[in-house]
Amino acid sequence: MSDEEMSPTENSVSEETSDDMNIEEDVVIIEDPALLAEDKKEQGNKFYKQQKYKDAVHCYTEAINLCPKCAAYYSNRAAAYMMLYKYKEALEDAQQSVQYDNKFLKGYLREGKCHLVLGNASAAIRSYQHVLQLDPKNATSQNEIKTSEQILDLTEKAEICYGRQDFRTTIYYMDKCLVHCSGCQRFKILKAESLALLGRYDESEELANNILLCDNMCADATYVRGLCLYYRDNLPKAFQHFQKVLRLAPDHQRARLAYKKAKQLTSKKEEGNDAFRSGKYQDAHDLYSEALSIDPFNKSTNSKLFCNRATVSAKLKKYEESVEDCTKAIELDESYVKAFSRRARSYMELERFEDAVRDYEKIFSLEKTRENKKILNDAKLELKKSKRKDYYKLLGVQKGATEEEIKKAYKKRALIHHPDRHSHAEEKVQKEEEVKFKEVGEAYGVLSDSKKRMRYDAGQDLEDLDGGGGGFHQMDPNQIFQMMFGGGGMNGFHYSSGGAQHHGHGFNFQFG
Repeated sequence: MSDEEMSPTENSVSEETSDDMNIEEDVVIIEDPALLAEDKKEQGNKFYKQQKYKDAVHCYTEAINLCPKCAAYYSNRAAAYMMLYKYKEALEDAQQSVQYDNKFLKGYLREGKCHLVLGNASAAIRSYQHVLQLDPKNATSQNEIKTSEQILDLTEKAEICYGRQDFRTTIYYMDKCLVHCSGCQRFKILKAESLALLGRYDESEELANNILLCDNMCADATYVRGLCLYYRDNLPKAFQHFQKVLRLAPDHQRARLAYKKAKQLTSKKEEGNDAFRSGKYQDAHDLYSEALSIDPFNKSTNSKLFCNRATVSAKLKKYEESVEDCTKAIELDESYVKAFSRRARSYMELERFEDAVRDYEKIFSLEKTRENKKILNDAKLELKKSKRKDYYKLLGVQKGATEEEIKKAYKKRALIHHPDRHSHAEEKVQKEEEVKFKEVGEAYGVLSDSKKRMRYDAGQDLEDLDGGGGGFHQMDPNQIFQMMFGGGGMNGFHYSSGGAQHHGHGFNFQFG
């Protein structure tokens, strides 16, 4: 056997020896969990100081997993949760910390703070009282107890105001509470609902939406959104929201009541509309009145109901009532063109032309259309005409009176106001009757002339009716009287009282 060769046994030994030389043993180092946990806590503290609160929470959680009964780790994580506005999670950790160490002052302080921020002032007071038992001179607890007592007082006042439907003051108290209780969902809901009931829907919805971002199953916030939709007259979506609330919280009384009111309001309004379309105006008026009594806070629907009832009143020739209802509709909706238009037409019927022009100007400012401009100009013309003498009214005839009716009316009025008839009256009465006699003659002078009457009806100024030439209406009223009665001067008339006959030049008549 050569020197280079090895027996199988030798070879085997050689291989084993070689393998042993290549083996490295695994070293297992067992560290103390408490030391590791403390290290995680220190890492968490660094992140907390750097305002990296999520990372801090992660480190504190690892520390808790290593040492589940260390009060300080729970307290530290509670502090990090508070900086992330996660007050419920922070409260749980703070409570856990004092369970493991019932003399842990920081734990009670954080527990109290979380209770207060979440709006539970009574619980906050109890937590701070624990602190004072451990440290009777603790200034933080003393101050926070005073704050918590103020919150209890403000909450009670807010609830009283809400019950009185004083929603502005309710909001005022809730705002003061939320300064210290920024995480209190209950206070936010009460404020949001009060805003909705005041018609401040955008603010209300924003507050409710912020709550739903954190808790999309919040029945109260869903109810507030439904309330805003209902008050904006978006009934289909409002119904969906109320139904969702009742699925989440079957005993939610306010949602149930709002849902019921919405149904009643819709039904009664439709009944009124049907009666109006059928020409049953009084029935429509009564139904709209019933609908208006259902929910005084629904400004959008109620403004429409007031306008509808105003239209019915106008159909019934009750123009004053129509104006009143339109005014109520406008108070609820200051840009409600239809209500302004209805009121303006009623003003025209009442011959309150200045008020009508004011409404038509408002309409044109809201909707600058050619038609609205024409209506405004027409109203201005009527206003201008109203400031002149109303010849039709002076004669006691309608604007569409015939020539014969005008002549007959003149004779009647001229006899009533002729100065000779009042020659024995007091001087004041004589002057008044003389003026009326002249005005009656002036009225007849214009209305008996078709061209002058047409220009008068068109709103032309009185001084322009004769083209500046001194026309018929400027004639001596005695001359007109003589022409109408076929006689000469008035000196031939002899009047007496009691309906006796009066004889003039070629005609006779009676004063009764």
